[in-house]
Amino acid sequence: MQNNHAVTPDETAAEADVAHLMAGKQITLDELAVEAAAMSLRLRQLARAAETPATPVELEPIIESLRHHGRQLGEIEEQLAALARIVEGDVPLAKTFMGSKDPWGAAARGSDREDYGGPAVVPTGRQLLHLAHAVKLSPDTETTTYPEAMGGMRVIWESKAAQARRRRERDTAVAAEVLTLKCETCEVSSGHCVTRNGRISERPHTKRQREAEATVDARLGFLGDNPVAVPGVD
Repeated sequence: MQNNHAVTPDETAAEADVAHLMAGKQITLDELAVEAAAMSLRLRQLARAAETPATPVELEPIIESLRHHGRQLGEIEEQLAALARIVEGDVPLAKTFMGSKDPWGAAARGSDREDYGGPAVVPTGRQLLHLAHAVKLSPDTETTTYPEAMGGMRVIWESKAAQARRRRERDTAVAAEVLTLKCETCEVSSGHCVTRNGRISERPHTKRQREAEATVDARLGFLGDNPVAVPGVD
């Protein structure tokens, strides 16, 4: 099974191999919820089995840790399940945020939201849960649904975590690329740059660094700090 993404220095090939978790090219919130529930159960089962190991060893701290993490995963599963219902349009959501009355989704495009990180054109999971809770607190609140609020928007989305990972992939590629280029400043043909006294430096000269960045960014599809092309998405 092929990996969906290149492996970064801080992850293994097994971690990057995620295609088996989803039916399509991208994982759904429903699939995330079901997988989280399965892992929560697995941890709680391990805790139960560890109560009577084949070899007499007291595992009480480990057992409690397994149960703790199982409960944490259970809480995450509940949030994901709630979000899955929200994105399907089953749950009414407030049209604006409580207090600020700022819009979100398509209505937030072009708005000037100075607080909370700017306009919530793409809402966070936490914001969606709060918008659903606002309706429960005030039943007379003007409502919408996620599909309605996001109508007309075509967004290829990846999380900040994915952007950070892809940024690390890019920086790793640049570090390798720069060592293959000739440096016009110190005139080394490859390898690390050197100082005027001939000492090796791990920091390349600026012009050589910029050339490596431009080459890698063109190859990977980067523009500034943001990835333009999202792998696996048409």
